[in-house]
Amino acid sequence: MSQPRWAVVVPVKPLSAAKSRLRGALPGVPHEELALALAADTVAAVRACPVVADVLVVTDDARVAAVARESGARTLPDLPAAGLNAAFRHGAAAAGGGWVAGLTADLPALRSAELAAALEAAQDGPAVRRYVADAPGDGTVLLTAPPGTPLEPRFGVASAAAHAASGALPLTGDWPTLRRDVDTPADLAAAVRLGLGPRTAVLAAGCAAGTPG
Repeated sequence: MSQPRWAVVVPVKPLSAAKSRLRGALPGVPHEELALALAADTVAAVRACPVVADVLVVTDDARVAAVARESGARTLPDLPAAGLNAAFRHGAAAAGGGWVAGLTADLPALRSAELAAALEAAQDGPAVRRYVADAPGDGTVLLTAPPGTPLEPRFGVASAAAHAASGALPLTGDWPTLRRDVDTPADLAAAVRLGLGPRTAVLAAGCAAGTPG
């Protein structure tokens, strides 16, 4: 059986407003550069995933859009301008009627093979929405929907429980780099231990012992 090809939606806030809890995580590194690196490494890993045909980056930030296009992603302006879930819905609507996934933009250690394994697992069993919880277990890093089914994102506080309550089924594979989103300096240190993507790694390498302060 041929492998269905995925469209992956990645919303990214304007860099000035993104990842506020990470401010100062890398001493001497401008915050917007760190936020851009997280998104750039995430998008590059998705673009390299063999089961992904289309990456749609939803953003109003010109620098993010330029970097995304350099990676081969499509970009969409955040026309709803109504937060993360509206951006996911907007991107999913533009993706067409095939398999679609929503992915957070703060996965700088993401390995393409782990994303491919999760997307393939989402196609096994009933054709329903699936989600992957983050490393702590209360958030969500990935939400998938089969053809003809709305994505219905519920990202935000306690989103794993919200997605489960909406009827989405959990995906529970061993995917540490997929589950390692980065919201705090401690999260970034954990991502360093997993191995950062190239753009974030360059920034982290300037800090003492190669780890964030």
